[in-house]
Amino acid sequence: MFERLITYWVYGGALAGILLLIMFPLLTASWSVPLTLTFFHLPMYMLHQYEEHDKDRFRIFFNETIGGGKEVLSPLAVFTINVPGVWGVIAISTYLAANVNVGLGLIAVYLAVINGLVHIGHALLFKRYNPGLVTGATLFLPVGAYSIWQFQLSGSGGFAAQAIAIVVAVAIHVAIIAYARAKGAFLSK
Repeated sequence: MFERLITYWVYGGALAGILLLIMFPLLTASWSVPLTLTFFHLPMYMLHQYEEHDKDRFRIFFNETIGGGKEVLSPLAVFTINVPGVWGVIAISTYLAANVNVGLGLIAVYLAVINGLVHIGHALLFKRYNPGLVTGATLFLPVGAYSIWQFQLSGSGGFAAQAIAIVVAVAIHVAIIAYARAKGAFLSK
């Protein structure tokens, strides 16, 4: 049972993303703009993940380019990175924004912005398309920029909130690369 969830998570995520978008106006009607934008990053990310992971494209691409042909990302690693690592981080960011400080919603925003920039950097480095590039560039960057602007307008996007969000988002992406490098070094032995 878990093997099928680990293998096919992206399809349930894409459908859940569509459902969340349909219900979005109802769910967020009484929320502040920054909190609404924080939550919006979850269904947006789920749709991005469909472009990225349909037919296991990203894992295959990543193992080919970053892993040098070795399996540095397994299906379990991809599941862990994307379900608890992305959906979970966005959910926690949304709860923190609602209950602690709305500026912590920027964690969800910068998670997407950094991911979009990584996709663009990867495309420039390898001079080719990578799975997730289109939605990373056309959704994450403009929606992220708009979200950051709205956080600033509301007074909740101060230096501390920005710094925390950037550090968390960069750390998550660095941890993925470090994991892949360590796995690749282990496989080389």
